[in-house]
Amino acid sequence: MKRIRVAVIFGGRSAEHEVSLQSARNIITSLDKNTYEPVLIGIGKDGRWRLHDAARFLLNAENPKLIALNMSGKPIAVVPSGDSDKKLMPISGKGLVSADVAFPVLHGPFGEDGTVQGLLKLLDIPFVGAGVLGSAVGMDKDVQKRLCRDAGIPMAKFMAFEKGTLPAYEAIVVAVGEPFFIKPANLGSSVGIHKVKTKADFAAAVEDAFCYDTKVLAEECIRGREIECSVLGNEDPIASVPGEVIPSHEFYSYEAKYIDEKGAVLKIPALLTGGEIANVQKMAIRVFKALCLEGMTRVDFFLKESGEILFNEVNTIPGFTNISMYPKLWEASGISNTELIDRLIKLAIERHARDGKLRTSHV
Repeated sequence: MKRIRVAVIFGGRSAEHEVSLQSARNIITSLDKNTYEPVLIGIGKDGRWRLHDAARFLLNAENPKLIALNMSGKPIAVVPSGDSDKKLMPISGKGLVSADVAFPVLHGPFGEDGTVQGLLKLLDIPFVGAGVLGSAVGMDKDVQKRLCRDAGIPMAKFMAFEKGTLPAYEAIVVAVGEPFFIKPANLGSSVGIHKVKTKADFAAAVEDAFCYDTKVLAEECIRGREIECSVLGNEDPIASVPGEVIPSHEFYSYEAKYIDEKGAVLKIPALLTGGEIANVQKMAIRVFKALCLEGMTRVDFFLKESGEILFNEVNTIPGFTNISMYPKLWEASGISNTELIDRLIKLAIERHARDGKLRTSHV
């Protein structure tokens, strides 16, 4: 039987580039090679796309502090082929490489925000994860929170602002309380996030957050447990058992997530009552549907001492590293990494077939 060619796309022009490399490595390792043939496409920080050999696509692969994309990969140009039977991605100067389905593992801007998803739709290639709208909404913390608020989903207080509309420190305290978090609106992996405890911390936190985005959020600091839940599916999604993140740092920072092996304790499954588990799962699916998501998403919550559950944010291309919550929660729910990747690819192909039945002309 001919294997399905899966274009795993990783790296990218994002502050989360190195996390993407770790995730891609795990996905490629876990892919069922009897069913799927991986096609490795790495995007450098310069934005150039390269075709890579599985044995040499990473440098310092075992060290998350030094991991890097091997830039010796063959440069490629990606254009629509017009071939209805094969989805072709021409290689500059030589022949063609085909892909039956794409698995974007691009965390952050220029990959998780709908940009690559739009390109793949133009190429008519099925792809894993949320579509253009869901990806864009899921990336923008301000927009996703406003949509969830309109859907009646409880969450922490927040406000968004751009450089020209920066409010006074005192106005933020009135709106969201003190201390509060400052974070870029369109980024993940806790990059550019700061816990602001006093007015003296404010200017530096805002300046750093604006290094990564043109819109910044101020969010209420919730005292509670950090609970995460994985969602899988298209029209009829399912939710995993919830897990809990117990950071040893001030909060669940980039270093705690990906560099410091003792940066956090992951309780999988979380120690919750049956009612709390059911409520987290129901709310995760509500968020998934409210944000027009598909394929996969990790939904993060706060659980207050009172038992109230508050939505925090979603991650539409969650980490797939060997310590990432999304695959670990499914493993605890009875779905192995290999089976999870298989399901995600099948969901992508099913959605593509569904959308392919839509009319594109009224003539």
